[in-house]
Amino acid sequence: MRKIFLASAAISTLIFVAACSGPEAPVSEAVDTAPDASDVKESANMNNNTVLAEWTGPYGGVPAFDTVVLADLKPALEAGMATNLAEVDVIANNPDAPTFENTIVALERTGRDLNRIFSYWGIWSSNMSSPEFRAIQGEMAPKLSEFGSKITQNEALFARVKAVYEGEEMKTLRPDQQRLTLLTYDGFARNGATLSGDDKARYTAINSRLAELHSDFGNNVLADEEGYVTYITGDQLGGLPDSLVNAAAAAAKSRDHDGQYAITNTRSSMSPFLTYSDERDVREKVWRTYYSRGDNGDEHDNNAIITEILELRNERVHLLGYENYASWRLENRMAKTPKRALDLMEAVWPAALARVKEEVADMQAIADAEGANITIAPWDYRYYAEKVRKAKYDLNSDEVKQYLQLDKLREALFFVAGELFNFEFTALPDGEVPVFHEDVYVWRVTDRTSGKEIGLWYLDPFARPGKRSGAWATTYRSYENIDGPQTVLGSNNSNFIKGAPGEPVLISWDDASTLFHEFGHALHFFSTKVDYPTLNGGVRDYTEFQSQLLERWLPTDKVIDQFLVHYKTGEPIPAELVAKIKAAATFNQGFSTTEYLASALMDMRYHTVDPTGIDPDKFERENMIALNAPKEIPMRHRSTQFAHIFSGEGYSAGYYGYMWADVLTADAAEAFAEAPGGFYDKAMAKKLVDNLFAPRNSIDPANAYRAFRGRDAKIDALMRDRGFPVPKKDSKP
Repeated sequence: MRKIFLASAAISTLIFVAACSGPEAPVSEAVDTAPDASDVKESANMNNNTVLAEWTGPYGGVPAFDTVVLADLKPALEAGMATNLAEVDVIANNPDAPTFENTIVALERTGRDLNRIFSYWGIWSSNMSSPEFRAIQGEMAPKLSEFGSKITQNEALFARVKAVYEGEEMKTLRPDQQRLTLLTYDGFARNGATLSGDDKARYTAINSRLAELHSDFGNNVLADEEGYVTYITGDQLGGLPDSLVNAAAAAAKSRDHDGQYAITNTRSSMSPFLTYSDERDVREKVWRTYYSRGDNGDEHDNNAIITEILELRNERVHLLGYENYASWRLENRMAKTPKRALDLMEAVWPAALARVKEEVADMQAIADAEGANITIAPWDYRYYAEKVRKAKYDLNSDEVKQYLQLDKLREALFFVAGELFNFEFTALPDGEVPVFHEDVYVWRVTDRTSGKEIGLWYLDPFARPGKRSGAWATTYRSYENIDGPQTVLGSNNSNFIKGAPGEPVLISWDDASTLFHEFGHALHFFSTKVDYPTLNGGVRDYTEFQSQLLERWLPTDKVIDQFLVHYKTGEPIPAELVAKIKAAATFNQGFSTTEYLASALMDMRYHTVDPTGIDPDKFERENMIALNAPKEIPMRHRSTQFAHIFSGEGYSAGYYGYMWADVLTADAAEAFAEAPGGFYDKAMAKKLVDNLFAPRNSIDPANAYRAFRGRDAKIDALMRDRGFPVPKKDSKP
C-alpha cells in the first residue's frame, strides 16, 4: 500500500487534507491584495518552529527528525495554511490574463511549508503515534479540511484554472503540461468548485466532518491493536517455531510481561501464530481478537462512524450530480465505472470459491485423519493449510523461513534495483542524516554508471507500539524539476517482529513478497522524470501495478541463488526446496483471492447503495451470504477495521484496484518471461522504466501500458497465474 503526501496545492487537498508541495510561489509586485507569505510566517512568530523550519544539511536538506518537537505541530500547521492561502490569493488575484505559467505552474510552486509539515505528520500518524498526536490530529483534521475547501472553492482561482483548461493555449502545451492542466482542473471541478451558495457551504461542512470521522476511525483501529494483546505461557507454545517464540518473548518483555509470550493484535503477529500453533482454543482467541478490531461495542467501536461516513459521502456526491459515491470515485480511474470493476471481480470470484471448496476438503481430510473431531473453522484455515502444503508439496513454511533473512532480502532488493533500474544503494553512516527511531536505517541512491545522486531511501522495518500495522511506502520529498531537480527522499515501512538481540529476522515467503511489493513503490519514486509535483501522483487502480510487478523478481533464479541462504550455515537454499516453492506457487490461491475479493466486493457494495441508516454489521453479514462467501474465510479487512476505505478516501470504492493492477501485473510478467533474457532482459527492463515507472502520471495509464506491451492487458494471464480456468473468450479488464 502506498501513502501519498505530495502534490500541488490545488490537487493535494483532494489527496491528503491539503498536503502540498513545491517551492514557494513568487510574489507578484503587481498584486497587493494578499499578504506576503513570509509576512504571514513572521507575524505568527514561526521562525523558530522546529516543524516549520527549512530543511538543512546534505542531499538538498533532510527532515530534522532528531530535533522536531510535537508541540510545534499545531502552530506550524496554522502558519503553513495561512502561508499557502496567501500564495494562492496572489495567483487568484493576478491582474494578468490567466496562462499556464502564471496559474497552473504557479499553483505547482505553492505549499512548500505544508509539504515539510506533512512529512512529520505522516511519521507521527503512522510510525510514532501517541495520544498527544492523536489529540492534535483530531483537532486539526477538520481545520485542514476547511483549509482545503478554501482553495478548491476559491472562485477567482478556479476561473483562472478553467480559462487555461478551455483556452487556446492548451492546444500548444506539451502533452505532460496538458495532462497537468487537466488534472488541476479536474481536481477543482470534481471537488465542489462548480457549486454555489448553500450547496458549496454544505460541501465544505461535509468535508470537515469526514476529516474528523476518518481520523477517529483510524485511531480506533490503532487503539484496538495496541490495547488487545494475547499473552500465553510456556505450556501453550506447541507447534510454534523458535523464531516466533523468541519474538513473542521479546514483545512480552517490552510490555512488562517478562516470562510470558505476547501475540500482538496485528497481522504480522496473528498470521504466523494461526499457521503454526497447536493450541486450537488459543488460535480461536487470537483470531477473534484480530477480526473484532473496531467491533467490540466499546468506545473504540467503528460501526456508527462507518454509517455516518457512508451517508456523508453519498450526500456529497449527490451535490455534484453523481448517482453514487463509486460512480464519482471511478470516473477518472482506469475502470471508469463501478460496473467494469465489478465485472472483473465477478469474473474471478466463482473460480476462487471453487478453489476454496477444494482447499477446505483437503484440510478436512487431514483433520479427520488425525482424529481431530472438528469442522474446519476460520481459525483453523492457516493451520491446516500448512499441513496440506506439507502433504501435497512436502513444503514446510518454517523450513523456507530459515532461508529468508530480512537483511539478505534487502540486499536482493538492491540487486534487482541495480539490474533493472541501474540504481546503487550505499548505506549512510549512523548520524549522517537524522532518523525518527533507532531502528530506522538510511541509504544513498545513485545511478551506478554515472554516480549521479538520485535520493535517499529510509527503511523502518519493525513493529512497535504506536506504529500502525501493515506495510507502506511514502515520500518525504518527491522529484520535480520546475526550478531544478529535487533529490528524492523515499521510505519503506514494515511491521516485522524484531528478534532477540543478535538474532537474524526471519520472515515468511508472503512477507518477503510484500517487501518486494513495497520496494516497487520506492523504485517508482526514484525513477520519476516528471517536471511537476502533481504528476508524481497516480491513478489508484494503476499505481499498485508497478509495485505488484516487483514481487515477480523474488522467485527468480538470480535472487534465489544469491540471497536465499540459511541463517545459521550460510548454505544456499537447496534446489529441491526451490522446486517445491515453485511447484506450490498457486497453492492456497482460493484463500488469498477470496479474502481479498470479499473486502473489495464489500467496498463496492457499500459505495453503490443508498447508505441511509445502514447497519454495517448487518450489511456485511447479509452481503457475505448473498455472495456465497465461504464461512471458513473472513474478509481480509472486516468493515470495522477497513482502514483503506474508512480512515481516508484514497482507496474508498477503489480497493478493487489491487485486482485491476494484478491483471496488468500478470500480463506484464508474461512479457518478461517471454523475453530472450527473461526477467533480467535489458531491452524489456528499459521499456519497463521508460514507459511504466519514469512517466508517473504524466500520461494516461492505458496509453502507458500499451506503449510497454503493444496492446491492452488481458485477464487470461491473471487466471493462469492463479491456477484458475482461463475464460474461453478473449477478455480485457
